[in-house]
Amino acid sequence: MRDRLLELVPEFDLIQDGELRARAIQVWEITMQESGWTLEELAQMPFTLLINPCPASFIEHVRAVTLTALQAAEVFAEIYGDRVPVDRDLLITGGLLHDIGKLLEYENRADGMTVQTHAGKLLRHPFTGMELAARCGLPVEVQHIIATHAGEGDKVIRTTEATLINHADFMSFHSMQRMGQDKNLAARLG
Repeated sequence: MRDRLLELVPEFDLIQDGELRARAIQVWEITMQESGWTLEELAQMPFTLLINPCPASFIEHVRAVTLTALQAAEVFAEIYGDRVPVDRDLLITGGLLHDIGKLLEYENRADGMTVQTHAGKLLRHPFTGMELAARCGLPVEVQHIIATHAGEGDKVIRTTEATLINHADFMSFHSMQRMGQDKNLAARLG
């Protein structure tokens, strides 16, 4: 499974710290085991239930958010130099894990629709994702990115890395939102 994960999400190889990379991969593996989602299903799972039909999969969205934030960090480095430091490894890891809790928040119904689980209605993915990262020993800075990437993070001061992931996430969401929206929290990849 690990080889297939690295094939579908090659951005794991951008994490230079080997231990950090291994722990990030471990979070994906544990979460998939606990949730029952397969990599093939994640390549088809809608990244959000707020857009129906959803034009992008979970894996596409995670990759797009990570790479968008990384490109912004590279622009910062080019223009601002050391005045706005960004830890690339923390940024990439946070991007790859920002929505990992959705594997516990979502499930497939028999009719092919993806819906919120009972647990997902009580604990949204920023909470469960942060817990998974903590359980796997990821640094608090990565936990912070996961916990603050969505609206739940609007009450705290985000790190630069968390801000970049938050904005990249909403750039992705809002760009696709106008493609069609259904107020029922269910979606099909389309």
